[in-house]
Amino acid sequence: MRVASVQSNVVFGDAEANADRAIEKLKELKAQGVDLAIFPEAYLTGYCVETCEAAAAVAISSDSNAIARINQACQDLDILAVVGYAESNGATIYNTAVLLEPGEHPRYYRKTHLPELGLDKFVQAGQELPVFETRLGKIGILICFDLRPPEATRVLALNGAELLVLPTNWPVGAEISAEFISVARAAENRIFVATCNRVGEENGFSFIGQSKIIDVSGKVLAAAGSVAETIIADIHMLVARQKRTVAIPGKYETEVFASRNTSLYGPILD
Repeated sequence: MRVASVQSNVVFGDAEANADRAIEKLKELKAQGVDLAIFPEAYLTGYCVETCEAAAAVAISSDSNAIARINQACQDLDILAVVGYAESNGATIYNTAVLLEPGEHPRYYRKTHLPELGLDKFVQAGQELPVFETRLGKIGILICFDLRPPEATRVLALNGAELLVLPTNWPVGAEISAEFISVARAAENRIFVATCNRVGEENGFSFIGQSKIIDVSGKVLAAAGSVAETIIADIHMLVARQKRTVAIPGKYETEVFASRNTSLYGPILD
């Protein structure tokens, strides 16, 4: 399958304008044989707010026209997409990513680990780590800071995820996550990881880009710089089901999951 991370700027507070851009990009990517297109965290709405009122002002509902239009484009073009946005759900706001797949109802992931930054200071944490069955394989979604605690990615991998999709808004100061932690999560779980950061500036914050598509060994298959660009890589999801690494047959072999000594891990749950 062919995966694309659309590293881009965002029009703050204008979901329709961002949807227009996403739809045009989906058309381009379909012509390039892309099966799954990933857009950044809070792509449709923007992220940098300083009050609960400002967060509510940019948030959109999951049945908004902007999401419906992108979903229809996915149906028409026969392509999958993951798109981030600030979600308004009654009086509650979530940091959400929607998975759009032709022939399926939209499916959602709500950010479960929240930093004290921007939109996340005013949202409710999600309470689930779903693995989505798709026609491409099993996909897990995390959002930005969700990558920091290793347990979230490990749970997805233990539940069968073959690809971790990570929409993100990494600002200046988050270079470690972009350069190293994303690579570690791929290698330590033997799953593919595709990160999609944004670029540009928004309400005093600057974003670093550095999106990546990483294979199960931690090898970077495609990497972006600090400007708007789209990276594309071909991955083979079945490889992520093989958790045994054979460096020298019979002499140097390792198992990612079978080697765990879970009796020692009690403090993780305290």
